[in-house]
Amino acid sequence: MKTIAMLFPMLLAAQDFDAKVTHGYADSNGVKIHYASIGSGPLVVMIHGFPDYWYSWRHQMAGLSDRFQVVAIDQRGYNLSDKPKGDANYSMRNLVGDVIAVIRSLGKEKAIVVGHDWGGAVAWQVALNAPQFVDKLIILNLPHPYGLGRELATNPAQQKASEYARNFQKPGSEAALKAEGLASWVKDPAAKAKYIEAFQKSDFAAMMAYYRVNYPREPYQAPSGEMKKVAMPVLMFHGLDDWALLSGALNNTWDWIGNDLTLMTIPGAGHFVQQDAPEKVTRMMRAWLLQ
Repeated sequence: MKTIAMLFPMLLAAQDFDAKVTHGYADSNGVKIHYASIGSGPLVVMIHGFPDYWYSWRHQMAGLSDRFQVVAIDQRGYNLSDKPKGDANYSMRNLVGDVIAVIRSLGKEKAIVVGHDWGGAVAWQVALNAPQFVDKLIILNLPHPYGLGRELATNPAQQKASEYARNFQKPGSEAALKAEGLASWVKDPAAKAKYIEAFQKSDFAAMMAYYRVNYPREPYQAPSGEMKKVAMPVLMFHGLDDWALLSGALNNTWDWIGNDLTLMTIPGAGHFVQQDAPEKVTRMMRAWLLQ
């Protein structure tokens, strides 16, 4: 009964989720960042990856909205956010600034920051370089930058798995992208239609700029020197069927966290773990945040 009671707000909110969501924009040094918001309470900011948009978090937004204000952003270049031209506009410094701009625009001093894929990369960097804005950190299928860097330099399996990223780094790689193809991973037909519409509004060159500017390039070099430890509690999810980001990069994550680390691996879930195992991910997020 306790489990059912805990899940009831999640199921109830999901029934009329779209009707309850409101939308707004934050100004990030002249770049408009769109966000969707639901609920009230402590602020949770969710950051999507590639190829995705704010709607990726619909299950988690519905499941947390009775206790939190859950805000999911469109990263720059995607859907309703601005799409500045030029790869330099997609530097990690600018992406981190976008998250801070959203937090400030909502009148908050800090937030629980959640990120998946490229959103996870951004979330790690917000936590490391602007920790005053982060209360707690939740990462989905994006290993710590030291772990991924080590695997790229030393693990042939990860090098092979990252071939897609090397292809994305090539000039003109966006020419091969189509909205329908980018949405091919979405399993729910109704959601897929929304994804195609969002990708038609997005900038494919901007999507590729994330890889050109921020993804490590060959020859890969293992990180060296002392890494600044993440100061806040961290919850990590990893779908073990992820073919792009292999689980070996999770090893030693605990050495780079200066606070509590909770790691949940989910067999049978792939890269988009928040959609492959939505109830399990939402239930764990909720329990961890409310403990």
